[in-house]
Amino acid sequence: MRFLFLSGAALAALLPAMAHAQQGAPDAAPADQPDADAADAKVIVVTASPFRHGLDDTPAIVAKVDSDQIRRAGGASIASALADTPGIAGSGFAAGANRPIIRGMDSTRVRILENGTSSSDVADIGPDHGVPIDPLAARSIEVVRGAATLRYGSQAIGGVVNVLNNRVPEALGDKPVTGEASGSYDTVSDAWQGAALADVTLGRVALHADGFVRDTGDYDTPLGTQTNSFFRGRGASLGGSWFFGEGDSHIGAAIQRYDARYGIPADDPYIDMRQTKVTTKSSFALGPGVLKAFTLDGSYANYAHDEKNPDGSINTTFRNKEYDAHGELLLDQFGGIKNGALGVEYQHRDFSALGEDSGYLFPATSENVGGYFFADTHLMPGFHLEVSGRVEHVTVQGTPADDVFARRSFTPVSGAVGALVDVGRAVKLGLTFASTGRAPAITEMFARGGHDGPGTFETGDPDLGIERANALEGTLRVRSGGFRFDGSVYSSWFRNYIYGDLTGRTCDEDEGCSDSPDGELRELLYRQQRAHFRGVEGQASLLLLKVRGGGLRAKLLGDYTRATLGDGNNVPRIPPWRIGGGLDYESDRLDAGVTLTYAGTQDRAGLFDTPTPSYVNLNAQVSWRPFRANPGVELALVGQNLTDDVQRDAASFNKDDVVKPGRNVRFVVKASF
Repeated sequence: MRFLFLSGAALAALLPAMAHAQQGAPDAAPADQPDADAADAKVIVVTASPFRHGLDDTPAIVAKVDSDQIRRAGGASIASALADTPGIAGSGFAAGANRPIIRGMDSTRVRILENGTSSSDVADIGPDHGVPIDPLAARSIEVVRGAATLRYGSQAIGGVVNVLNNRVPEALGDKPVTGEASGSYDTVSDAWQGAALADVTLGRVALHADGFVRDTGDYDTPLGTQTNSFFRGRGASLGGSWFFGEGDSHIGAAIQRYDARYGIPADDPYIDMRQTKVTTKSSFALGPGVLKAFTLDGSYANYAHDEKNPDGSINTTFRNKEYDAHGELLLDQFGGIKNGALGVEYQHRDFSALGEDSGYLFPATSENVGGYFFADTHLMPGFHLEVSGRVEHVTVQGTPADDVFARRSFTPVSGAVGALVDVGRAVKLGLTFASTGRAPAITEMFARGGHDGPGTFETGDPDLGIERANALEGTLRVRSGGFRFDGSVYSSWFRNYIYGDLTGRTCDEDEGCSDSPDGELRELLYRQQRAHFRGVEGQASLLLLKVRGGGLRAKLLGDYTRATLGDGNNVPRIPPWRIGGGLDYESDRLDAGVTLTYAGTQDRAGLFDTPTPSYVNLNAQVSWRPFRANPGVELALVGQNLTDDVQRDAASFNKDDVVKPGRNVRFVVKASF
């Protein structure tokens, strides 16, 4: 009843504006006007395949959010921009440290990319460490699972999140100059943020520049102000590409800077983060024949952050220097193969820490050399097949808790096959099988002490073996008139699953660990055993009313992940199930929407972890383009958590002490040309 009442109330508030907008437009679109389904069919995704497939043309379902959705979501993290995507959650540790979780998997199982290259940070070292990519700089974000993830390494067992921002232009613009500026203010944290970008085309040269700034105070919750939850960040980039020859041949580069300060909620320290990154992207058309094109992408990043006390003194400085290079040869049709790709990737990472928490992880180095292939073909009309394989050689070295320097090498081999079948004109069925091996990460092997951010005392195991996941996923897409549905069911069986196991003991830096519950830090040991992840996710919409520029749609979404260990216990920190629905209205001049989501109780917590209660989340938005002659000017009003429910993040280490933001109203203005 509460769900229905809140949905009705929010809808009642939006209907007058929707009706007014409809009066200024025809009752229905002309018969020859393409509908939303046709528009969706033309959306191209660049992460799911080397060949830039359409959104509906891959066996595994690809999620994509655009810049308008990102701007309305607000927040300082990629996870916040993906919050309404089925199967995606956030680690929820802090405003500046909220890493995406895909189907219960995060950190070393979800690879975060920026334009196809590594984010090059230390977010996998601790949940209090953020990803130095602000969503304000993004033009779109793609979430990919399935056979194509093997192009990006075994760290993508759970999937790939690729932030696309055109910092290295990959095409010449249609106009000499285009640009965009946006700004917003929200009430829950007294937040001001703004962003601007410009793209310039000068003959065969394309240039890009962007910048953003974000300043938020401690946010309000239904229980009061969440202390030390502020975020202040800024960043800028400058890039360009030169195009030559025929096709899309180009050479380009960009340099970017990211700076952020954010608090650790329910604790005193804050993090002062900075990163300078250089990215290169090149593509060379090879002319007619089997050899179609060669691409070479690379990045180098110098990252550091200080964990500071309120007085500005530094506890610990974490540093990470990382190289990432990716070369790919694209092949045209040969034999029974429609498209093919052969690729190599090289990653080198040097990590170090100085100061109080430096005992948590001594200097460590990892190096990864990988080779892969990807091919797709149509065996018959309506039957699309994808096959991929990868072999890596991974070398990891560091000093574990026994103080004996260790150097380990691993050679994980992975493979995947996916099929997509058209069943008539309205239905597509997909099936993907993947077997992926992953080498242990430096934290899992070499952690050796206290980490104040998550409040844990961690011990790695240098004898860990390769983790292997055998995964099966089925997908269903329906496009019938005004009805759309995208759904997935999946199951992943792990051998040697690596996880952080809370023992129930507590520790003090000076006195060690004991059974006493009074220690400052919780003991966590990295261990391996079998595990089983399975779940279902989907979203559906139905066109109720059609008008010029869109119409009124009802929508429904939901997801559920269940994860258990071989010993019968639960995998720790798994997001709860969700179900939600609402209405979306789009027209030439006005868009509006309301979404009500129910997150269930997570009472299947890991050992010595705590359950989280259910909550209701009500969001609504109205966007208005007041000038017919200039539709690039838009005003928006966005409401989040309008029920002001107490919300805790089941996937977060600090969920007992930290509550998500309460009721929030955001005002947004955008202008583009």
